[in-house]
Amino acid sequence: MRRAVCPGSFDPITNGHLDIIARAARLYDTVYVAVMINQSKKGLFSVDERIALIEQVTGDLGNVKVESFHGLLVDFCKQRDIPAIVKGLRAVSDFDYELQMAQMNIGLTGVETLFVPTNPAYSFLSSSLVKEVAQWGGDISHLVPPVVLDALKPKLERR
Repeated sequence: MRRAVCPGSFDPITNGHLDIIARAARLYDTVYVAVMINQSKKGLFSVDERIALIEQVTGDLGNVKVESFHGLLVDFCKQRDIPAIVKGLRAVSDFDYELQMAQMNIGLTGVETLFVPTNPAYSFLSSSLVKEVAQWGGDISHLVPPVVLDALKPKLERR
């Protein structure tokens, strides 16, 4: 069984994330979406809320499992016998950082990293940018799944 993981904070999941996950799901039997827990960062959505949103928007794919993780991604991979990490790259600057991580990961445990070029329609997209635009009343309906848009509205009203 071919397994891979798509890691990230997904605060919130965007159409760019979803595109990478869906493409990975076509290539692998099982794709884990690993939601990173960073204790030093206060996210807009709780980890449980992020997991629930991701499960909703990936449910039709049929081979995606969503879990949280804290610690080294290679340990998450080792515990689940996952030999590959799939990462989307938006720009050359992403590659510089991700290449170092990929080299460290293969050196630590032999886990490979596959880089997938982002769909050009999402090359500028990040969760941070989505939150900032939404906070100022900008239209993000084409950047996130409808369920995420609905979940964002009450969160931003409280800010």
